[in-house]
Amino acid sequence: MLADQLSYLGSKVSQAAEGAGRFTRFSLSASGWLFRGVNVWGRLRLLGPQFYQIGTRSIPVIMLLGAFVGMVLAIETYDQFAAIGQELRLGGIVNISVVKQIGPVLAAVMLAGRVGGSVSAELGTMHVTEQLDALRVMGTDPIAYLVVPRVLACAVMIPIMTVFSDLLGILGGYFITVVCYGVNAEGYWEFSSRFVGTYDVMTGLIKSVIFGLSIGLISCYKGFHCRSGAAGVGRAATDAFVASFIAIIVSNFFLAKLMKDLYDVIYGYDSVTAFSG
Repeated sequence: MLADQLSYLGSKVSQAAEGAGRFTRFSLSASGWLFRGVNVWGRLRLLGPQFYQIGTRSIPVIMLLGAFVGMVLAIETYDQFAAIGQELRLGGIVNISVVKQIGPVLAAVMLAGRVGGSVSAELGTMHVTEQLDALRVMGTDPIAYLVVPRVLACAVMIPIMTVFSDLLGILGGYFITVVCYGVNAEGYWEFSSRFVGTYDVMTGLIKSVIFGLSIGLISCYKGFHCRSGAAGVGRAATDAFVASFIAIIVSNFFLAKLMKDLYDVIYGYDSVTAFSG
């Protein structure tokens, strides 16, 4: 039994390593076509629909979610700050949370759920019906023609979606804190400006670009390598969302640590010091 278990474990590790290798080769191929295949993917009829479907149609939902998340944060944290007489500082906590963490992650998760599964199912259907092979026969690389426009749209549009999510989250927190609880608006914005800086905003936007690239590559990869049949396409769409979500959470941790250490190197002090002053 031990030998069987070790054999099973070894096969799983081998499959994981093989999958990682295929994904790495797929990502490198997409990166290569990004720089040398502008004449293939850089057409408005290819990029325009992807920018619209991936970004523009997702913005209303992102704005709605951002507003309610900001309001929930303000509701949940107000009592703790009011108990120590620090209601004015609530704006800094809510806004820094939205700008650095919640806004980018929320936009990425929404993109993975709304767009990632759709992209994977679309490309998976093309794979099953041999449309990808037809493109190869006609002398067109499907990665340059199908993958690069979608990955580029994800990477470009998700920072814009993050900006909308941040704005609505900040306004939602302001509405609950100032309008509903009666906190002084001037003090609220003063502490927000002292706690949230340009570096914090850029941190969220940089994260969003990495998230967008991850979602685009994973979704396209799952579509290109799905199994045959309707069940295979459905499984690929589900796997694309799950893998994208895991990539978002894991990469968010490492990016947060990297950007925090980089901040300390550049500025030499922690932003909490400035906030406490």
